[in-house]
Amino acid sequence: MSQTTSAAAVEAVSFDAIVIGAGQAGPGIANQLVHSGRKVALVEADKVGGTCLNRGCRPTKALRASARVAHLARTAGRHGVRTGEVTVDFAAVMARKDALIDGWVDGHAESLAHTDGLTMLYGEARFTGRSGSAFEIDVGDRLLTAGDVFLNVGTRATKPPIPGLDDVQWLDNDRVLHLEALPDHLVILGGSYIGLEFGQLFARFGSSVTIVERGERIAAREDADVAAEITRFLTAEGIEFRTSTTVERIEALGDGVRVHIAGGEPIDGSHLLVAIGRTPNTDRLDLDRVGLQTDDRGFVSTDGVFRTAVEGIWALGDINARGAFTHTSYQDYEILIDHLEGGQRTADDRIPTYAVFTDPPLGRVGMTEREARESGRSVSKATIPMSDVTRAALDGETDGHISVLVDTDTERFLGASVLGISGDEIVQIVSALMHADASYHVLAEMLPIHPTVAEFYPTILASLQPLT
Repeated sequence: MSQTTSAAAVEAVSFDAIVIGAGQAGPGIANQLVHSGRKVALVEADKVGGTCLNRGCRPTKALRASARVAHLARTAGRHGVRTGEVTVDFAAVMARKDALIDGWVDGHAESLAHTDGLTMLYGEARFTGRSGSAFEIDVGDRLLTAGDVFLNVGTRATKPPIPGLDDVQWLDNDRVLHLEALPDHLVILGGSYIGLEFGQLFARFGSSVTIVERGERIAAREDADVAAEITRFLTAEGIEFRTSTTVERIEALGDGVRVHIAGGEPIDGSHLLVAIGRTPNTDRLDLDRVGLQTDDRGFVSTDGVFRTAVEGIWALGDINARGAFTHTSYQDYEILIDHLEGGQRTADDRIPTYAVFTDPPLGRVGMTEREARESGRSVSKATIPMSDVTRAALDGETDGHISVLVDTDTERFLGASVLGISGDEIVQIVSALMHADASYHVLAEMLPIHPTVAEFYPTILASLQPLT
């Protein structure tokens, strides 16, 4: 029976499966299970679409598009185009973003609401215990039971234990998307991907931007040359970086903030964005009621098909620490359904790939140079600056470089990074070949289209040299 008296007083509604979280994996799983004839409940605490649709990928990329247009207009003189003064209507920018996102969310919710055999519920879901072989889950004043539960609850912005933070109206990746006025000076804590993307787009909208990073450099996950190049072109756009520094406390300063840092002058800003990491929402599920443990950061361990240590519970998306991206969460759903239908796919075979959507973007697949060195393999590397790429020069977008890593013995790609024009798209050529376990000679001998960025892959691969 349930371990909570409140739940025991409510008549339970039985399902074959309960999916908690309507992010990138949850709705697909729910739909597939319904189509297989199972009775399914899909529970969402907020809005369908998860972080990506509501406070992540799509709204930020809508803002990025507006910021890029403003930047291109301001720099049009490089191409002989005269535009005059360029201003940004921040309210119109935000309204464009909202119209796009609201349309997608409403359409997604409507589709789920009218899926035959699927019960769509809104509210916080919490385990209350077990009844025989079934799990019991509270959703508000409702008690649900099912033998199979699929978790897709995602993450939220981490709140750091900085003295004084609660005394100011600090922003996270969600609240910053609902600003009504453009910040005069945006101070960002965290020099990783979220902080860099927001920093550049607000700088292009007209804000002064200061990024504070406690590490020695920004983009710490990347190789040093990549981080240095991103620092260079963002600095050229007016962003100030404070690295190797610790925030000691936050102080309210009128309607703004003062950030006190160790060993340096305080930073005064109109707004503060905290972007120092993500916290799994697993702490809201009462997993201990059913014996499911997390690690010290709140992530749930799974096998390659997302089974947890508790039979009947699966964990997908950001909470399983197998990739904190929309595309990994969506592929989790695909792999899981393949498994349930008798297939052989597994996340253990996944080759990591992602993009950082600065402008220009960084596309990455496989190993970094640091990881390749540590692998003990015989590695060859080739790099070309974007300034040597004809298409980049023609378009006037020569920031960045292309690098590839190859296993000298097997002639297989180990990884690639493309920081530069269309890098998020171009890197996927290498990704496809890695997934096909193809020799790098396939790309080295292809007939490319001129003038494109991708045409330089054969040229790059012809200059492979041992990594020293």
